[in-house]
Amino acid sequence: MSITQNLTTSISSTSSAFLASPTFTPRYSCFTSFLIGIKIASFFCLLIKILIFFSGYCRSQVSLPVKSVSICKCVATPQEAETAYKTKVSRNANMGKLQAGYLFPEVARRRNGHLLTYPDAKIISLGIGDTTEPIPEVITSAMAKRSQALSTIEGYSGYGAEQGEKPLRSAIASTFYGDLGIEEDDIFVSDGAKCDISRLQIVFGSNVKMAVQDPSYPAYVDSSVIMGQTGPFQKPVQKFANIEYMRCNPENGFFPDLSSISRPDIIFFCSPNNPTGAAATREQLTHLVQYAKDNGSIIVYDSAYAMYISGDNPHSIFEIPGAKEVAIETSSFSKYAGFTGVRLGWTVVPKQLLFSDGFPVAKDFNRIVCTCFNGASNISQAGGLAFLSPEGLKAMRDVIGFYKENTSIIVDTFDSLGFKVYGGKSAPYVWVHFPGRNSWDVFSEILEKTHVVTTPGSGFGPGGEGFIRVSAFGHRENVLEACRRFKQLYK
Repeated sequence: MSITQNLTTSISSTSSAFLASPTFTPRYSCFTSFLIGIKIASFFCLLIKILIFFSGYCRSQVSLPVKSVSICKCVATPQEAETAYKTKVSRNANMGKLQAGYLFPEVARRRNGHLLTYPDAKIISLGIGDTTEPIPEVITSAMAKRSQALSTIEGYSGYGAEQGEKPLRSAIASTFYGDLGIEEDDIFVSDGAKCDISRLQIVFGSNVKMAVQDPSYPAYVDSSVIMGQTGPFQKPVQKFANIEYMRCNPENGFFPDLSSISRPDIIFFCSPNNPTGAAATREQLTHLVQYAKDNGSIIVYDSAYAMYISGDNPHSIFEIPGAKEVAIETSSFSKYAGFTGVRLGWTVVPKQLLFSDGFPVAKDFNRIVCTCFNGASNISQAGGLAFLSPEGLKAMRDVIGFYKENTSIIVDTFDSLGFKVYGGKSAPYVWVHFPGRNSWDVFSEILEKTHVVTTPGSGFGPGGEGFIRVSAFGHRENVLEACRRFKQLYK
């Protein structure tokens, strides 16, 4: 039989079922359509193989330059096989309420995308508040000693107290709350203030109403959403329902008008504030405590930047009379001792703080801590204890002074360019106003034209729109170079 006859026979026998069927109809069942799809795929596979064979046959008869032909493997795959397996467990609906990603990973994602476009750019990061200067040796040597001791019979220790080691709790009480009536057993040592914020949210549960400064650290709102305390996100106003956004802006001195909000159960309040850098006065905090008492609310006071305060502004909410009856304070070694990677913090829950039924809040928090946490690293706690020694405190005050000098350089730069600048005196952040502009657009403009990463103000809440936050955490040469680039862009 000739090759022509082979071709004719093969094609005819394979294709007749779907190309020349006298009973063809445009309507098929799903299964019939599937079979037809397989036959079509099989036909084209056979056709390609025949062409390859024919090409080889021709080359054996006539010497002609022919390009090599790759074999195409055709596979007909049922639709079901292409779909990933799904469980029968429903997703937490509260997770679906969250808007995009958490702020700082989103900033990092855009930074990485910029680096792909400009691989040779020298990017300077003044965005996320991550410390950059080395931890003083008095602290690291204590951690090294504790670490080495773990390799000995005498020095080894396993699980510790979930609330923290007694010497560290005592040192925190005496250093930061010496004459304020806070005792060591009011203090819970943790792996950081951010983690404690979520543990506190578990204590409060879903049936509470939150109030937050606007703008504020995004963990307050996001944890409220995850816990189910909020309604849906309202796009026109960029807010979640059932949260009181307490607007803090230059017009009100970055302290909210408490008379304008409906009663909240829990008030998150950060001073010095992240991102605005504003530190509340004694008079303002007295007003806040009185408001909480009048309304039966609980204040969660974030004092993570208190060591940066200049002047006589309170470093702790417990400096205000009556605060122990209405307030919790959470703080961190991250921005004090450079422990952003080491991880160590604490939360103060006074014995006097009671729920509406008279049950101590501290007992419920202790229960959550014991359930969800095995205690801070013993090596980290050794570093924290060394930080609170006279030598450690002096060394860290020097490092904090260095960051505050960076802050002054950034403030002076934007002042010289005619911008309205806030913060910077009592916090490592500078809050720069770009009136009428979208914060993410300003962020993108600065990144695109200067290769400097900042943080868009709207990422901290609708009250941050039109601002950017510039962090003072950076090596001096990088801060100076960034400011030089700012001057080139906005001169």
